Amino acid sequence: MFSKEEAYRIKKDFWTSYGSYMKLQMNAEGLPINWINYKTDIKGIFFRTDVERKFAEVSIEISHPDSSIRLMIFEQFEEYENVLKSYLGEEWIWTKEDYDEEGKNISTIKIRLDNISIFRETDWPGIISFLKSKMINLDEFWCDHKDSFEIFKNL
Repeated sequence: MFSKEEAYRIKKDFWTSYGSYMKLQMNAEGLPINWINYKTDIKGIFFRTDVERKFAEVSIEISHPDSSIRLMIFEQFEEYENVLKSYLGEEWIWTKEDYDEEGKNISTIKIRLDNISIFRETDWPGIISFLKSKMINLDEFWCDHKDSFEIFKNL
């Protein structure tokens, strides 16, 4: 087991490594992008990456404070389910009613890589490869279809 300080350092080192690696990767429009804090520019829509002791995860998180708008955004993604799947190349888990770490109601579309750990540096190449491929595919989808979500921009 790691002390809090060691765990913090390891996590910081991982995210610094991932950020440095991804910094060279432009988005689908050929522009530089912050892959760790991906901005969709639509309130309540986030592309998240998470790496923990037992898994890595990439998700579309819909956390608009108005639950009716959150559900409308989720339904808009459902309209694009086949299109999104064509970009992602695989099935993701769709959860209309989910919760974030603070207990707030959200909706998610996510995929997880199990049996890896941020605390095993030997797992880092596999984790980075997983995160990179998923985020690049999400970015390609978003660059091509974000206009369909503009209706939610100012809600």
